[in-house]
Amino acid sequence: MGIRFDSVTVAYDGNVVLDSLDLTVEPGEVMALLGPSGSGKTTALRAVAGFVRPASGRVFLAEKDVTDLPPHRRGIGMVVQQYALFPHLRVDENVAFGLKARKAPKGEIRGRVAEALEMTGMAAYARRFPRELSGGQQQRVAIARALAIRPEVLLLDEPLSALDARLRSGMLTELARLHRELPGVSMLYVTHDQVEALTLADRIAVMDKARLQACGTPRELYRSPADEFTASFVGGANLVPVTVGAGGVSFAGTELKVATEGVAVGARATLCVRPHVVGLGQGPNQLVGVVREIQWRGATHRLYVEVDGHTVMADLRELKDPPAHGDLVSLHFAPDDAVLLAAGAGHG
Repeated sequence: MGIRFDSVTVAYDGNVVLDSLDLTVEPGEVMALLGPSGSGKTTALRAVAGFVRPASGRVFLAEKDVTDLPPHRRGIGMVVQQYALFPHLRVDENVAFGLKARKAPKGEIRGRVAEALEMTGMAAYARRFPRELSGGQQQRVAIARALAIRPEVLLLDEPLSALDARLRSGMLTELARLHRELPGVSMLYVTHDQVEALTLADRIAVMDKARLQACGTPRELYRSPADEFTASFVGGANLVPVTVGAGGVSFAGTELKVATEGVAVGARATLCVRPHVVGLGQGPNQLVGVVREIQWRGATHRLYVEVDGHTVMADLRELKDPPAHGDLVSLHFAPDDAVLLAAGAGHG
């Protein structure tokens, strides 16, 4: 079952929190809604769930208009950030709750609860109370409860943000496995964490200021972002102002060879270069600057280098003899590793 937003606008007291969203989630697809707080991503998810009513536009599930349907008639599974488990019910009773609300036969409930707990790795904890579980285990129970009703659409609202880094990594692996085991379930996944979006999603919808800024596969958005906001929010990027020339661009008095198709000579633009493709030392498209900060991150060093008043980041394999603060260094990047963006694009 797919999801379609048809010019959906949501407003509270005249304040627009979701502005004319047009977006389609294909059947079986994982779509991540990625953006900062207040970007409209959770509002979009709640519009699908039926918890908010659009001021205009329509919401469709499998081409059926559900805008006026109450939440319990939409057949949707939902997992939220704070688990929302009933503390007085055991794990299996929590998982059975939605099935009982739908008046499923008792024999069927037992089978579906066992199936959902097995799928989420929580079968051994069926008789425990939520207070006896870790945060990651509680989140697995919340996912099992959503899966027990066998939804065709699963909504996940920042489901991992309350977990520590190690648990988040493990749950990402589990969610990816669930997606493989449930290929017919469409998932709408709200997050502000780019790693979660890049890891899980078939496509990512980037939200900002109540509007959809960009939509594409993780690879498309990472390698060829359409605007500055998408470039900076999906993966992090060096964004430097340049002037377009005949065979490349000019930055800080240095001529750089990059593709400039479709951009007029003399135009101002923004050059996007990902930190991990920036090298240290001699090479093509060389930039010289002063080290302002160096961070050791275990397997890598990140250098912050000031070039003509602009900071350029370089993520390098761990250096045995890293430069010191204040050292003059040379950085370089390959022409194919840069993307030229229209200056200031992405916030219309």
